[in-house]
Amino acid sequence: MSRKLRALLPDLSPWRSSADFRLLWVQGLVAFFGSSMALIALPLQIAHLTDSPLAVGAIGAVELVPLIVFGLYGGALADAVDRKRIILLTEVGLGILAVVLLVNALLPHPLLWPLYGVAAGVAALAGLQRPALDSLLARIVPHDQLTAAAALNALRWQVGAIAGPALAGIVVATAGTATAYAITAAGFAASVVMCLRLSPAPPSDTAEKPSLRGIAEGARYAWSKPVLLGTYAIDLAAMFLAFPNAVFPFLAADLGAEWALGLMYAAMPLGACLVGLTSGWASKVRRHGRLVVLGAAGWGLAMAAAGLTDDIWLVLLCIAVAGGGDMLSGLGRSTIWNQTIPEELRGRLAGIEILSYSCGPQLGQVRAGAVASWTGTRGAVWSGGAACVVAVGLLAAVLPKLLSYDSDTDEDAARRRAQREAQDQGLDPGPGPVPAPDRAHAPEQDPAATV
Repeated sequence: MSRKLRALLPDLSPWRSSADFRLLWVQGLVAFFGSSMALIALPLQIAHLTDSPLAVGAIGAVELVPLIVFGLYGGALADAVDRKRIILLTEVGLGILAVVLLVNALLPHPLLWPLYGVAAGVAALAGLQRPALDSLLARIVPHDQLTAAAALNALRWQVGAIAGPALAGIVVATAGTATAYAITAAGFAASVVMCLRLSPAPPSDTAEKPSLRGIAEGARYAWSKPVLLGTYAIDLAAMFLAFPNAVFPFLAADLGAEWALGLMYAAMPLGACLVGLTSGWASKVRRHGRLVVLGAAGWGLAMAAAGLTDDIWLVLLCIAVAGGGDMLSGLGRSTIWNQTIPEELRGRLAGIEILSYSCGPQLGQVRAGAVASWTGTRGAVWSGGAACVVAVGLLAAVLPKLLSYDSDTDEDAARRRAQREAQDQGLDPGPGPVPAPDRAHAPEQDPAATV
C-alpha cells in the first residue's frame, strides 16, 4: 500500500493505545444496533395503534424536555460521580425500558401510553449518560490522539446509522415489533457486561455535588471562551438553518422520486462515513477552528445546491457532500472541546454540548417545515442552506479567535495538555498555572495539514 493511501486511512492509534477506548467503541456499536431496532419499531407501533401522523410526531416533543433537563444535570453529575458508574447504571436503565417495550408488545392489546413513557425515559437516561461518555474520552485517550479518536467514534456512529435502521426495518417487517424489542434488550444486556469491564473514572478530590450553581459555573466558563462559544454557535446555526430532513418526503415527491426517500436519509451518513474512512490526514491538523468553519460552510453550500437542482441524483450527491461537511465540522468541534476544557469541567460542558447537537436539529426540522409551507419545499431547502453560509461567515468574523485557534499554542489547550501529562505520571492533575506554549517543542506543521 502506498504511503499516500495509508495517510488517508483512519488513524487507529487510539484503538491501539487505550483498552478502555476499544471497549467503549465496541460497546457503543452493540448498543447502537440494539437501539436501532426500537428506534424503528416504536414509531411504527404508534402509527399502527393510532393511524395518526401527529401521534408519531409527538415522540419528538416528549423527548426534547427530558433530554435538555437531564442533559444539563448529567453534565454536573459527570463531574461529581464516577463516570463508569453513570454509564453502567444508565445502560441498565435503558435495558429495563427495552423490556417494558417487549412486555407491552406481547400483550393481546398493546397500550399506547407506555410507548410515550419509555420515549421520555430513554431521553432522560440518554441525557444523563451522554456527558459522562463524552467527558470520558479526554481521560482515556492520549492528548495528541483526540482527533483520531473523534474520527473513529464518528465512523462507528455512521456505520450504525447506515446499517442499523436498514437491518431494523427488515426485522420489524418480517418478525414484528416484539422481536425487535427483544433484540434491543439483548443488546443492552451485552452492553452492560462490557461496561462492567471499564476502568473506574472517579471525580477529582475537589469535586462538588451537582447543583444549579455548578451548572451555571460551566455555562459561565463556556461564555468566557470565544473558541468554545464559536463551536456551539456555528453548530446551532448550521443545524437550525439547514437541517431539512423533515421535508425530505415532500422533496422526493416534488422531484417525482418517491423511491429515493430512503436514499435521501442514507446519503447524509454515507457522506460522513466516506470522510471518516479517509480521515487519517485529520490527525495532522492543528487549526481545528478552521475545520469547524469550513465544514459548516460546506454543509450549507451543499444543502443550498440540493434545493436548487431538479435532478434526483445530484440532490443525493449534494446531501452526501453535506454529510461530509458536517463530519469535518464535528471533528473540529470534538477536538477543540477535548483539547481545551479542563478535566474538572468536562462533564458540565458536555451537558451544554447536548444543547448544541440536539436542539439544533429538532428546531431545524420545525424551521424547514414552516418555511416549506410558505415558499415550497425546494425553497425551504436552498434558502436554509444559503442562510447557513451567511450565518457561519458572520460568526467567524465576530469570533476571530475560533479561526486563529492553534492546538500547539492555545493557552487552554496547553493547560489541558499539562493536566493530561500530570495524570499519566500519577500526579495531581489540578488546574495549576497555565504553562506557556513552547513553540520550540511544538511539532513542525506540514503546510498542507493547516486547515
